[in-house]
Amino acid sequence: MLIHPVDPSYTLIEVGDLDREPVAPAAAAYEGPLRTVLRWAREYLCAPHPELGRPGNVCPYAPGALERGVFYLTVQPGADPDPAEVTQRLRGYRDWFIELSEPSGSARMFHTILMVFPELPTARAPQIVDALQIALKGEFVARGLMIGEFHDGPPPKGGLWNPDFRPLRCPLPMLAIRHMVPTDYLFLEDNPEHVTMYLRLYGDQVPPHLRERVLNRLIHLLLTNADRESTVSAGADAGSAVPSGAEHGSAVPSGADPGSALAPGPGRDPFGLAR
Repeated sequence: MLIHPVDPSYTLIEVGDLDREPVAPAAAAYEGPLRTVLRWAREYLCAPHPELGRPGNVCPYAPGALERGVFYLTVQPGADPDPAEVTQRLRGYRDWFIELSEPSGSARMFHTILMVFPELPTARAPQIVDALQIALKGEFVARGLMIGEFHDGPPPKGGLWNPDFRPLRCPLPMLAIRHMVPTDYLFLEDNPEHVTMYLRLYGDQVPPHLRERVLNRLIHLLLTNADRESTVSAGADAGSAVPSGAEHGSAVPSGADPGSALAPGPGRDPFGLAR
Protein backbone atom coordinates (compact mmCIF):
# COMPACT_ATOMS: atom_id res chain seq x y z
CA MET A 1 0.00 0.00 0.00
CA LEU A 2 1.13 3.52 -0.74
CA ILE A 3 0.54 6.36 1.73
CA HIS A 4 0.72 9.97 0.65
CA PRO A 5 3.88 11.55 2.06
CA VAL A 6 2.07 14.69 3.25
CA ASP A 7 -1.55 13.66 3.84
CA PRO A 8 -1.86 10.07 5.14
CA SER A 9 -5.62 10.10 4.52
CA TYR A 10 -4.74 9.47 0.88
CA THR A 11 -3.84 5.82 0.37
CA LEU A 12 -3.50 3.54 -2.64
CA ILE A 13 -4.00 -0.20 -2.48
CA GLU A 14 -1.69 -2.16 -4.76
CA VAL A 15 -2.49 -5.40 -6.56
CA GLY A 16 -0.03 -7.22 -4.33
CA ASP A 17 -2.05 -6.18 -1.28
CA LEU A 18 -5.00 -8.17 -2.64
CA ASP A 19 -3.12 -11.12 -4.09
CA ARG A 20 -1.66 -12.15 -0.73
CA GLU A 21 -3.41 -14.31 1.85
CA PRO A 22 -4.59 -12.84 4.09
CA VAL A 23 -4.95 -9.51 2.31
CA ALA A 24 -3.04 -6.50 3.60
CA PRO A 25 -4.77 -4.93 6.63
CA ALA A 26 -5.46 -1.71 4.72
CA ALA A 27 -7.55 -3.65 2.20
CA ALA A 28 -9.32 -5.94 4.67
CA ALA A 29 -12.35 -3.70 5.33
CA TYR A 30 -13.32 -3.73 1.65
CA GLU A 31 -11.66 -6.98 0.59
CA GLY A 32 -14.72 -8.31 -1.25
CA PRO A 33 -15.42 -5.24 -3.42
CA LEU A 34 -11.73 -4.66 -4.15
CA ARG A 35 -11.23 -8.27 -5.22
CA THR A 36 -14.31 -7.95 -7.43
CA VAL A 37 -12.85 -4.93 -9.21
CA LEU A 38 -9.44 -6.59 -9.61
CA ARG A 39 -11.07 -9.71 -11.06
CA TRP A 40 -13.10 -7.52 -13.46
CA ALA A 41 -9.91 -5.81 -14.59
CA ARG A 42 -8.13 -9.10 -15.24
CA GLU A 43 -11.03 -10.94 -16.86
CA TYR A 44 -12.70 -8.07 -18.74
CA LEU A 45 -10.25 -5.24 -19.37
CA CYS A 46 -7.36 -7.59 -20.15
CA ALA A 47 -9.28 -9.76 -22.62
CA PRO A 48 -10.95 -9.45 -26.04
CA HIS A 49 -14.71 -9.02 -26.23
CA PRO A 50 -16.95 -10.19 -29.10
CA GLU A 51 -18.84 -6.88 -29.17
CA LEU A 52 -15.79 -4.62 -29.01
CA GLY A 53 -15.58 -4.14 -32.77
CA ARG A 54 -11.79 -4.46 -33.03
CA PRO A 55 -9.17 -7.10 -32.21
CA GLY A 56 -7.25 -6.95 -28.95
CA ASN A 57 -8.10 -6.42 -25.30
CA VAL A 58 -10.91 -4.16 -24.14
CA CYS A 59 -8.25 -1.91 -22.58
CA PRO A 60 -4.85 -2.09 -24.30
CA TYR A 61 -3.12 -0.55 -21.27
CA ALA A 62 -4.59 -2.60 -18.41
CA PRO A 63 -2.28 -5.62 -18.80
CA GLY A 64 0.77 -3.35 -18.71
CA ALA A 65 -0.54 -1.53 -15.63
CA LEU A 66 -1.02 -4.81 -13.77
CA GLU A 67 2.32 -6.25 -14.86
CA ARG A 68 4.21 -3.10 -13.85
CA GLY A 69 2.50 -2.80 -10.48
CA VAL A 70 1.04 0.64 -11.25
CA PHE A 71 -2.63 -0.36 -11.08
CA TYR A 72 -3.90 1.31 -7.90
CA LEU A 73 -7.20 1.19 -6.03
CA THR A 74 -8.73 3.47 -3.44
CA VAL A 75 -12.09 3.40 -1.71
CA GLN A 76 -14.67 6.16 -1.35
CA PRO A 77 -17.04 4.86 1.33
CA GLY A 78 -20.69 5.72 1.87
CA ALA A 79 -24.01 5.08 0.19
CA ASP A 80 -24.60 8.81 -0.34
CA PRO A 81 -21.22 10.55 -0.63
CA ASP A 82 -21.04 14.33 -0.71
CA PRO A 83 -20.07 15.36 -4.27
CA ALA A 84 -18.11 18.37 -3.00
CA GLU A 85 -16.03 16.19 -0.69
CA VAL A 86 -15.44 13.59 -3.38
CA THR A 87 -14.40 16.34 -5.78
CA GLN A 88 -11.68 17.46 -3.40
CA ARG A 89 -10.55 13.87 -2.88
CA LEU A 90 -10.34 13.34 -6.63
CA ARG A 91 -8.27 16.48 -7.06
CA GLY A 92 -5.92 15.25 -4.36
CA TYR A 93 -5.55 11.87 -6.03
CA ARG A 94 -5.12 13.58 -9.39
CA ASP A 95 -2.17 15.60 -8.14
CA TRP A 96 -0.62 12.58 -6.42
CA PHE A 97 -1.13 10.56 -9.60
CA ILE A 98 0.95 13.09 -11.53
CA GLU A 99 3.70 12.94 -8.91
CA LEU A 100 3.74 9.14 -8.99
CA SER A 101 3.69 8.71 -12.75
CA GLU A 102 5.82 11.52 -14.17
CA PRO A 103 9.21 10.01 -13.18
CA SER A 104 8.28 6.88 -15.15
CA GLY A 105 8.81 8.49 -18.57
CA SER A 106 6.90 6.76 -21.35
CA ALA A 107 5.75 4.06 -18.89
CA ARG A 108 3.60 6.66 -17.16
CA MET A 109 0.85 5.82 -19.65
CA PHE A 110 0.24 2.59 -17.74
CA HIS A 111 -0.44 4.24 -14.38
CA THR A 112 -4.05 4.03 -13.25
CA ILE A 113 -5.98 4.94 -10.13
CA LEU A 114 -9.47 3.53 -9.64
CA MET A 115 -11.65 5.20 -6.99
CA VAL A 116 -14.20 2.55 -6.05
CA PHE A 117 -17.59 3.37 -4.48
CA PRO A 118 -18.43 -0.02 -2.90
CA GLU A 119 -21.52 1.17 -0.99
CA LEU A 120 -23.03 3.43 -3.66
CA PRO A 121 -26.21 1.89 -5.13
CA THR A 122 -26.10 1.38 -8.88
CA ALA A 123 -29.25 3.49 -9.23
CA ARG A 124 -27.39 6.45 -7.71
CA ALA A 125 -24.27 6.04 -9.83
CA PRO A 126 -25.34 8.40 -12.65
CA GLN A 127 -26.07 11.21 -10.15
CA ILE A 128 -22.69 10.80 -8.45
CA VAL A 129 -20.16 9.07 -10.68
CA ASP A 130 -21.34 10.35 -14.06
CA ALA A 131 -21.91 13.88 -12.74
CA LEU A 132 -18.44 14.05 -11.19
CA GLN A 133 -16.86 12.86 -14.42
CA ILE A 134 -18.62 15.58 -16.39
CA ALA A 135 -17.78 18.28 -13.85
CA LEU A 136 -14.07 17.39 -13.59
CA LYS A 137 -13.23 16.32 -17.13
CA GLY A 138 -12.09 19.78 -18.24
CA GLU A 139 -9.56 20.31 -15.46
CA PHE A 140 -8.22 16.79 -15.87
CA VAL A 141 -7.81 17.21 -19.62
CA ALA A 142 -6.03 20.53 -19.03
CA ARG A 143 -3.37 18.49 -17.21
CA GLY A 144 -3.14 15.84 -19.91
CA LEU A 145 -5.26 13.38 -17.95
CA MET A 146 -8.53 11.56 -18.43
CA ILE A 147 -11.19 10.71 -15.86
CA GLY A 148 -13.61 7.93 -16.75
CA GLU A 149 -16.86 6.73 -15.22
CA PHE A 150 -17.75 3.05 -14.72
CA HIS A 151 -20.75 1.32 -13.17
CA ASP A 152 -23.30 -1.41 -13.81
CA GLY A 153 -25.91 0.99 -15.23
CA PRO A 154 -23.99 1.01 -17.48
CA PRO A 155 -22.93 4.52 -18.59
CA PRO A 156 -24.68 5.21 -21.92
CA LYS A 157 -21.51 5.94 -23.91
CA GLY A 158 -21.00 3.53 -26.80
CA GLY A 159 -17.73 1.95 -27.87
CA LEU A 160 -15.43 3.70 -30.36
CA TRP A 161 -15.62 0.78 -32.79
CA ASN A 162 -19.13 -0.44 -31.99
CA PRO A 163 -21.58 2.24 -30.82
CA ASP A 164 -23.97 -0.45 -29.55
CA PHE A 165 -21.36 -1.82 -27.14
CA ARG A 166 -21.25 -0.39 -23.61
CA PRO A 167 -17.59 -0.73 -22.61
CA LEU A 168 -17.88 1.19 -19.31
CA ARG A 169 -19.90 -1.49 -17.52
CA CYS A 170 -18.37 -2.49 -14.20
CA PRO A 171 -19.81 -4.49 -11.27
CA LEU A 172 -19.19 -1.56 -8.89
CA PRO A 173 -19.34 2.21 -9.41
CA MET A 174 -15.94 3.83 -9.82
CA LEU A 175 -13.97 6.66 -11.39
CA ALA A 176 -10.67 6.00 -13.17
CA ILE A 177 -7.73 8.40 -13.47
CA ARG A 178 -5.21 7.85 -16.25
CA HIS A 179 -3.04 9.71 -18.73
CA MET A 180 -4.43 10.86 -22.05
CA VAL A 181 -3.31 8.70 -25.00
CA PRO A 182 -3.40 9.34 -28.80
CA THR A 183 -6.58 7.29 -29.31
CA ASP A 184 -8.55 9.51 -26.89
CA TYR A 185 -9.35 12.11 -29.54
CA LEU A 186 -12.95 10.96 -30.03
CA PHE A 187 -13.62 11.61 -26.32
CA LEU A 188 -12.38 15.18 -26.73
CA GLU A 189 -13.43 16.51 -30.14
CA ASP A 190 -16.63 18.25 -29.00
CA ASN A 191 -14.72 20.80 -26.89
CA PRO A 192 -12.23 23.16 -28.59
CA GLU A 193 -10.15 23.49 -25.42
CA HIS A 194 -9.90 19.72 -25.16
CA VAL A 195 -8.86 19.51 -28.82
CA THR A 196 -6.19 22.13 -28.16
CA MET A 197 -4.67 20.11 -25.33
CA TYR A 198 -4.85 16.92 -27.39
CA LEU A 199 -2.95 18.54 -30.26
CA ARG A 200 -0.31 19.96 -27.92
CA LEU A 201 0.37 16.48 -26.57
CA TYR A 202 -0.24 14.27 -29.60
CA GLY A 203 -0.35 16.49 -32.68
CA ASP A 204 2.42 14.43 -34.23
CA GLN A 205 1.06 11.07 -33.03
CA VAL A 206 -2.51 11.08 -34.33
CA PRO A 207 -3.44 7.49 -35.24
CA PRO A 208 -3.86 6.97 -39.01
CA HIS A 209 -7.56 6.17 -38.76
CA LEU A 210 -8.20 9.50 -36.98
CA ARG A 211 -6.03 11.88 -39.04
CA GLU A 212 -8.68 13.00 -41.51
CA ARG A 213 -11.21 13.52 -38.74
CA VAL A 214 -8.76 15.54 -36.64
CA LEU A 215 -7.73 17.63 -39.65
CA ASN A 216 -11.35 18.42 -40.55
CA ARG A 217 -12.10 19.40 -36.97
CA LEU A 218 -9.05 21.66 -36.80
CA ILE A 219 -9.98 23.38 -40.07
CA HIS A 220 -13.50 23.96 -38.70
CA LEU A 221 -12.12 25.47 -35.49
CA LEU A 222 -9.70 27.72 -37.38
CA LEU A 223 -12.43 28.98 -39.72
CA THR A 224 -14.83 29.55 -36.83
CA ASN A 225 -12.19 31.49 -34.93
CA ALA A 226 -11.33 33.55 -38.02
CA ASP A 227 -15.01 34.40 -38.57
CA ARG A 228 -15.37 35.45 -34.96
CA GLU A 229 -12.34 37.72 -35.12
CA SER A 230 -13.59 39.22 -38.38
CA THR A 231 -16.97 39.98 -36.81
CA VAL A 232 -15.37 41.60 -33.77
CA SER A 233 -13.08 43.69 -35.96
CA ALA A 234 -15.91 44.80 -38.25
CA GLY A 235 -18.03 45.83 -35.26
CA ALA A 236 -15.19 47.88 -33.85
CA ASP A 237 -14.54 49.52 -37.22
CA ALA A 238 -18.15 50.70 -37.49
CA GLY A 239 -17.99 53.10 -34.57
CA SER A 240 -14.32 53.35 -33.77
CA ALA A 241 -12.40 56.55 -33.09
CA VAL A 242 -9.14 54.64 -33.32
CA PRO A 243 -6.68 56.35 -35.66
CA SER A 244 -6.35 54.93 -39.16
CA GLY A 245 -3.89 52.05 -39.34
CA ALA A 246 -4.44 50.90 -35.76
CA GLU A 247 -6.00 47.59 -34.85
CA HIS A 248 -9.72 48.30 -34.47
CA GLY A 249 -10.63 46.33 -31.36
CA SER A 250 -8.94 43.17 -32.56
CA ALA A 251 -7.78 40.66 -29.97
CA VAL A 252 -5.30 39.30 -32.51
CA PRO A 253 -2.42 41.46 -33.81
CA SER A 254 -2.44 42.25 -37.50
CA GLY A 255 -1.03 39.37 -39.51
CA ALA A 256 -1.34 36.87 -36.66
CA ASP A 257 -2.79 33.43 -37.21
CA PRO A 258 -6.20 33.45 -35.48
CA GLY A 259 -5.86 29.72 -34.89
CA SER A 260 -2.32 29.74 -33.55
CA ALA A 261 -3.48 28.72 -30.08
CA LEU A 262 -4.79 25.51 -31.60
CA ALA A 263 -1.59 24.59 -33.37
CA PRO A 264 0.86 22.07 -31.95
CA GLY A 265 4.38 23.07 -30.99
CA PRO A 266 6.84 24.39 -33.58
CA GLY A 267 8.54 21.89 -35.82
CA ARG A 268 5.85 19.21 -35.35
CA ASP A 269 3.97 17.51 -38.14
CA PRO A 270 0.45 17.83 -36.69
CA PHE A 271 -1.07 14.83 -38.44
CA GLY A 272 1.89 12.70 -39.38
CA LEU A 273 1.06 13.35 -43.02
CA ALA A 274 4.74 13.52 -43.93
CA ARG A 275 5.32 9.99 -42.66
